[in-house]
Amino acid sequence: MGAVEREQLGETAGGLPPGLTADVRALIEMMGRGGIADLLLETASVKLRLRAQGAVGAPAAGAAPPVLAQVDGAPASEAPEGFVITAPMIGTFYHAPAPGEPPFVSVGDPVEAGQTVGIIEAMKIMNEIPSDHAGVVAEFLVASGQPVEYGQPLLRLLPPTGAAPVVPE
Repeated sequence: MGAVEREQLGETAGGLPPGLTADVRALIEMMGRGGIADLLLETASVKLRLRAQGAVGAPAAGAAPPVLAQVDGAPASEAPEGFVITAPMIGTFYHAPAPGEPPFVSVGDPVEAGQTVGIIEAMKIMNEIPSDHAGVVAEFLVASGQPVEYGQPLLRLLPPTGAAPVVPE
């Protein structure tokens, strides 16, 4: 990693907790040694994306230098209530089993653990996406027919009516 990139990291990491800056630098060094081009790390309080120069989606040579670390430092107390169902694979997310059919679930619908909430098409195979938790659909975070990445949030569930409040992990 060059001096300019280190300076950029210092500029973007200014609001990080003291120990996290060193951890980010260590991750960047491991990425360089391991051939990893893109890394997304998300916790309740920090969202961090590291992308190597020349990686897919990174600017071409001669373009403005990339920002190697993007951090959203939202306190955990501001995290949305409920559970987020994420994509278990790369593919195209659909709300309904087929065009013209009703969606598996809609905003406001109750959902049981294990119930199918959508499908992801990957390599011409339709993979059902089950809910990990019971709850009520609060919002869809991707549109039907939108490509999704592994781990991308698909929809958010609120706790079932009368249940204790949920603290995100």
